[in-house]
Amino acid sequence: MTKIKSTTVVAIRHNGQVAIGADGQATMGNTVAKSNVKKIRVLQDGKIITGFAGSTADAFTLLERFDEKLNAYGGNMKRAAIELAKDWRMDRYLRRLEAMLIVANKDEILILSGTGDVLEPDDEIASIGSGSMFAKAAASALKKHATGLSAEEMVRESLGIAADICIYTNHNVVVETVE
Repeated sequence: MTKIKSTTVVAIRHNGQVAIGADGQATMGNTVAKSNVKKIRVLQDGKIITGFAGSTADAFTLLERFDEKLNAYGGNMKRAAIELAKDWRMDRYLRRLEAMLIVANKDEILILSGTGDVLEPDDEIASIGSGSMFAKAAASALKKHATGLSAEEMVRESLGIAADICIYTNHNVVVETVE
């Protein structure tokens, strides 16, 4: 999979709720360019939520294409993701885009990359970006031991832990949920 740095996005499915969150930091090289970027988008009248890491312009292009695929396939998220991944891998223009996506609905979470990957995590936790491993470790521990927390609370706490460790992640967090 492509290694994207400069942000952290994490998604958790827990007790019938799915939450995706991301920090708000945008960097240019080793400089913070903006601290409150919204990297989470809601699609299909709130039925699907997405998060992105990587180049913002590239991610917006992919989100537009994903939304087109959702419309073409009647809102079927997995089918739209697979079709986008095929295009992303095969199309000369799309292949150059440097971003990754997490997409989720009430039933599933998927990670999409430019190498043609459409991954459904076994543990219902997905993460991308430079702080992804920190957030994933925190989310895994919270899901296993703090079962009284909601998916949204777990996402917020995981991102907070990642922000304390990863220099490309800040504490300006946006979280969206689907129940």
